[in-house]
Amino acid sequence: MTTVKAGEPTDFRFTVTGPDGRPVTDYQVEHDKKLHFIVVSRDLASFQHVHPEMAADGVWSVKLTLDDPGAYRAFADFVPAGGSGLTLGADLLVAGDYAPRALTEVSRTATVDGYTVSLQGDLVPGQASKLTLSVSKDGKPVTDLQPYLGAYGHLVALRAGDLAYLHVHPEDSVKAGPEITFYAEVPSGGDYRLFLDFQHDGKVRTADFTAQAGAGQPKPTAEPSASPSHSNHAH
Repeated sequence: MTTVKAGEPTDFRFTVTGPDGRPVTDYQVEHDKKLHFIVVSRDLASFQHVHPEMAADGVWSVKLTLDDPGAYRAFADFVPAGGSGLTLGADLLVAGDYAPRALTEVSRTATVDGYTVSLQGDLVPGQASKLTLSVSKDGKPVTDLQPYLGAYGHLVALRAGDLAYLHVHPEDSVKAGPEITFYAEVPSGGDYRLFLDFQHDGKVRTADFTAQAGAGQPKPTAEPSASPSHSNHAH
């Protein structure tokens, strides 16, 4: 487990080790990048989607700043050359006084930097669920979203409690908004946090929601086994 200091930029480095015990250096490019790196706080109040750079020896590095004390989970989302998509995780700790924040209430709208994002559709456990997110600004639909990493939006879903991870990409679309449609398959009922990255006017913004899948089903409480989870790259 890695410990970092609150509020200080850290030169975070890591490697992905293959079955032969050696660092992996050959990756497929997925959505303009060889590896996507997600860092979230365990209470799901903090979210970062960053893109490390890899050296020739397979060591990845990225400047990472975690402002608040507490426990974090880092996910490396990638496709090794000749293999299938994988997501590997590691825990990070930030020292200091820690007060966990309650999960935000279920909502179908989110605001960020003057933008409003609305969510249509429901998460249904065990099947692909259609989710449509619509972006507006100052009450007007945004119809000139800019491609970010090869798509008009990127959606990460994390299950509250054990942080089961889904990285969902939108269906192909020639329309630059206001609607971005995704198909996400969640593994069980419970509360999920949804984080949408979108780009407009040259800046990437993140809108976040809390959604509930399978109302009335028991929520997960146990940590999954150590085997890596697989990301859901639905289009």
